[in-house]
Amino acid sequence: MANDPLHQFVISRLVPIEIGGLDLSFTNSSLFMVVTVAVASGFLWVATSGRGQIPTRTQSVAEMAYEFIANMLRDSAGAKGMVFFPLVFSLFMFVLVANLLGMFPYFFTVTSHLIVTFGLAMLVIATVVIYGISKHGLGWFKVFVPSGVPAAVVPFVVVIEVISFLSRPISLSIRLFANLLSGHIALKVFAGFVVSLGSLGAIGIAGAILPLLMTMGLTAFEFLVAFLQAYVFAVLTCMYLNDAVHPHH
Repeated sequence: MANDPLHQFVISRLVPIEIGGLDLSFTNSSLFMVVTVAVASGFLWVATSGRGQIPTRTQSVAEMAYEFIANMLRDSAGAKGMVFFPLVFSLFMFVLVANLLGMFPYFFTVTSHLIVTFGLAMLVIATVVIYGISKHGLGWFKVFVPSGVPAAVVPFVVVIEVISFLSRPISLSIRLFANLLSGHIALKVFAGFVVSLGSLGAIGIAGAILPLLMTMGLTAFEFLVAFLQAYVFAVLTCMYLNDAVHPHH
């Protein structure tokens, strides 16, 4: 069980709850979602509680994260897009902290489950649709009709644009889920090689050197992936939210 690379993704019930035939149990995934929110919120609270003119290290990191997301949102959706800053910043921090927590041994990586990433992606798409229609009315649907398209090919273009729009939550969620899942599996496999070979004596220990180096390299790479996937999720969210603010393109 310890060497099973898929065992780390198993969802287990911590507090069984069933209401009306629905399984609403509090699971290890639920626990680490709560932990993720608590860690992210606690870090930001500590970082901003002092707010001195000479920032501390934690305050500097928090300010860098703020400016990073703010600049990203302005570049993608303009000044009007800043109305979505709380949403984008919250998503970025949640994904980043969840990814980083998943790097600790015996911790659970919530972003390695498709249902979690799909839920986050659907939140983004639902925000685009609801805000777009409430702000621009039925004129928002012009987002599916790019300007300058000849009338003869408009029906074909509309079909392509609708399919492209509907595929956004799928691609957004699968990209995050697949990268975290595959990376953690590879890391567990090489770590399992180290343990298995190390138990064979001197020859095994010598043979475990290469898997150990690979494990160290993959660990460093996975920390990089943890940030990159949070960045990609945030930047794509900003690009999609641009359609809610500026449906004419």
